[in-house]
Amino acid sequence: MNKLLPLAALLAGLCLGGCHGDGDLGDDVRSALGPREQPKERTFAADQRPVWAAARKAVDDLDYHFEKGGPAEGTLEALSKVERGEDEGSGRQVRIKVSMQPAPESGTVVQVSFTEILEQRSSDQPGFATETPLLDTPLYNVFFNSIQGHLQGPGPQPSPGTP
Repeated sequence: MNKLLPLAALLAGLCLGGCHGDGDLGDDVRSALGPREQPKERTFAADQRPVWAAARKAVDDLDYHFEKGGPAEGTLEALSKVERGEDEGSGRQVRIKVSMQPAPESGTVVQVSFTEILEQRSSDQPGFATETPLLDTPLYNVFFNSIQGHLQGPGPQPSPGTP
């Protein structure tokens, strides 16, 4: 028993002392607990209010329900409709969070993140859901392209009598 105590103390000291190379244990913990997906970002050549209005229309295009935000604070949050999950009594929903600020040169920088909200067997444990960032989803490009389309407005209309 006396021989195991020094060995256990040595192992504990090595683990607590940072024996995992040149990294820092605090950095590892922060990265593990931090967001796994950074928001996607795109800059638009327009002021913040018109970009916010275009983003609001893009949310409607996705058929999401506007929750909160406004052009003055440069934020927008919306939710998709609740869809039936794979298991009976479960549900799935997608949340979009948008923030925007003036770009360094000109225009507006828009940051977007999509997360999936899953609730399993809501009848057993109502209100317990998991929220996971959506990785590599085409929703980002769809949303950004919709903003760009709303900023450009309708294209030229053909004149009457033109084939």
